[in-house]
Amino acid sequence: MRAADVMTPHVISVSPDSEVREIASLLIEHGISAVPVVDEREHLLGIVSEGDLIRRLGEEEPRSWWLRLFAAGDQAADYVRTHGRLAREIMTPNPVTVEKDEPLHRIAALLERRRIKRVPVLRDGRLVGIVSRSNLLRGFSVAEPSAAPTGGDRAIRDAILEEVDRHTGVMVERLNIIVADGRVQLWGLVDSQEQRLAVQVAAENAAGVRSVENNLGFMPRGMGGY
Repeated sequence: MRAADVMTPHVISVSPDSEVREIASLLIEHGISAVPVVDEREHLLGIVSEGDLIRRLGEEEPRSWWLRLFAAGDQAADYVRTHGRLAREIMTPNPVTVEKDEPLHRIAALLERRRIKRVPVLRDGRLVGIVSRSNLLRGFSVAEPSAAPTGGDRAIRDAILEEVDRHTGVMVERLNIIVADGRVQLWGLVDSQEQRLAVQVAAENAAGVRSVENNLGFMPRGMGGY
C-alpha cells in the first residue's frame, strides 16, 4: 500500500497570514493537532502544530550572557516564533513530505527517523493529504507493509469518498477509508448514527467491495468537524 491508499484527503489548511487565534480555533473545532500552511496554489509552506501554539504561550526562559553571545540568530528566530501573530511567523517551515506513491513501510521509517507524528502528501508539488501514525497502523492492519497496491482498491476508495462527499452531507475531512483486496475499513468521526450508516451504505454500494468494517465514532458534543 502507498500513501494515497491511507492518507486523510481534503486536508484542512491555513494561509500564511492566518492569525494565531484562528488557527487555535480550527484545531479545537476540528479535533486535530496540526494544520498545513499553503499558498494560493496549494503549495505547502509549513505546518503549525499544537506545540507551536503552546510554545508561543509559554514563558521565555532567561539565557545567560554567554549563551546569547553564541546564539544571537537563534534568539531572534525564537522571539518571532514565540511572539508572532501569523501562521508564517510561527510555523515550522519546509516540513518533511512524501509523494502519494510512497510505500507505507518507507513512511513509517521516515516518521520514526525524524521523530514526527505526521507527514504531508504532495502531488506535483501541491498538498493532497496527510499520513499520520494512526493512518499507517490502519493500513498495516489490513495489508502487509510492503504489499503492492492495486488499482482496484484505490478506485474503490476514491469512489466511496466521492459518493460520501456528494450525497451524504458528511465531511470527508473527518474520514479515513482503508481498502485492501476489496475489504473496506471505515475510520473517523461523524455527527450522528444516521451519518455513520450513510457512510457504510455508500461503501457497501461501491463496485468491487467485498466487506465493510465500520469503525466510525461520533464527534464529542460541542465540537464540529475533525
